[in-house]
Amino acid sequence: MNLQRTMALLKLELKKLIRDPTYLFSLILLPIILTLTFGLALSDTPTSTPGVSIFDFMIPGIYGFTCVYIVMTVAMAFTDYRKDGLLDRMNTTPTTSGEFMGSHVIANILISLLQVAIITVLALILGFRIRSSGFLLAFAFVGFLALSSVGFGLISATFAKSSGAAVGVSMIFFMPQMLLGTWIPMSEATQVIGIFFPIYYSTNSIQMIFNGVPLTEITIWINLGVLAVYSIVIVIIGTVVFNRFGKA
Repeated sequence: MNLQRTMALLKLELKKLIRDPTYLFSLILLPIILTLTFGLALSDTPTSTPGVSIFDFMIPGIYGFTCVYIVMTVAMAFTDYRKDGLLDRMNTTPTTSGEFMGSHVIANILISLLQVAIITVLALILGFRIRSSGFLLAFAFVGFLALSSVGFGLISATFAKSSGAAVGVSMIFFMPQMLLGTWIPMSEATQVIGIFFPIYYSTNSIQMIFNGVPLTEITIWINLGVLAVYSIVIVIIGTVVFNRFGKA
């Protein structure tokens, strides 16, 4: 893999995303709308935990929602690349599949981190309080969650023939994670299902960190390890499956 070519592709991809109104909406406006809506409505609504509002409880879920939304955007993007012949033209250049995929992985992780920064700044303005010195560890969970979303997006694009179909296929990976790992409380039964999805490990651990659980808590690090392995495996599977079956 040529790092210089990968960085050049990354720059082009970021420019493309910024210039596309659809991606710009999901990048900037969606996190702002979600945070403002829940913050203005629920920042004064207490939970059973003293000093913690429902809005405080929902912040990790909002992080997760913006990350799993990447599943749809990646699926749509790669379906369009195939339809427009970009992937075929790429085969006539020195650019390798690894460099192309790598630039997309880095771009989507950077986008997720930017979204989390936007959500956090707005949440702090609306009254959210960080109760842990380990706040930056949340960014590691977000990064790995974004990585898994890229993998799921590639798998979705493999079986979709159009960008519209890509949205439908990606719902297989998007909807369960939205329902089982964002801001919807989980029962014991749904937790059993949730452990099969990466967002469970991210949201659960970020909530622990934000609630002031010390970083010496082994569960946080086990969750990070599981999420890291899960995400790497999924993105490898997504890359292999798309390269094998999704370019035609």
